[in-house]
Amino acid sequence: MEFITEIFDFFLPRLCPSCKIKLLPFDRFVCYSCLNKIQKTNEKRLQSEFEKKFDNKEVVSGFTSLYVFEKDKELQHIIHSLKYNGRFLIGTYLGQELGKKIKNEIQRWNIHMILPVPLHQLKKAERGYNQSFYIAKGLKKELNIPVGSKIIKRKKYTQSQTTMNLIERQKNIQEAFRLKNDKKIRGKNILLIDDVITTGATISECGKVLLNSGANRIYAASIAIAD
Repeated sequence: MEFITEIFDFFLPRLCPSCKIKLLPFDRFVCYSCLNKIQKTNEKRLQSEFEKKFDNKEVVSGFTSLYVFEKDKELQHIIHSLKYNGRFLIGTYLGQELGKKIKNEIQRWNIHMILPVPLHQLKKAERGYNQSFYIAKGLKKELNIPVGSKIIKRKKYTQSQTTMNLIERQKNIQEAFRLKNDKKIRGKNILLIDDVITTGATISECGKVLLNSGANRIYAASIAIAD
């Protein structure tokens, strides 16, 4: 397999989305050096983030994430490439990496279905795809849990939340989702997937719709957490 990759790399070199250096045959989508510089989460940080983002909302029963998002560093470049430069396969790769980490949680949570947080159809048309769907696909490969991509819909076109505080994000995302098919989620434990979770407002609003439509429990996972 590495030999075939070497041949392809000779004619069409693959570049790391962060440092732009040519990838080695054994590198998948990100170079080894950049990958090792990304700060990983730990149990203490995850517990703190859960209490800050979800513990008082009574919607999300459990939460995990792979990395800590740091501005202007490797992970931001990688996620930017995933979302805006058409590098959607990075999402599948990161989803598999996330899946390797959270296997124990998934068994404990007894997850029945993975749902990527949906994009509004206009935003999806602009981008060409939903990056969270590809992350979910990577999780499915690793965990063998079905992905539901047409169960919940984003009905409200929301403004970018990058510069918003928690109250502004909650107002921006309020009533943004509706369920298209409640039969498939009734009585089920659902894992919501997003690329980066900042305040948890989007996940909480999405989870609220699912619970109100008959889902049993809502859990959340992301590639990264951000302040």
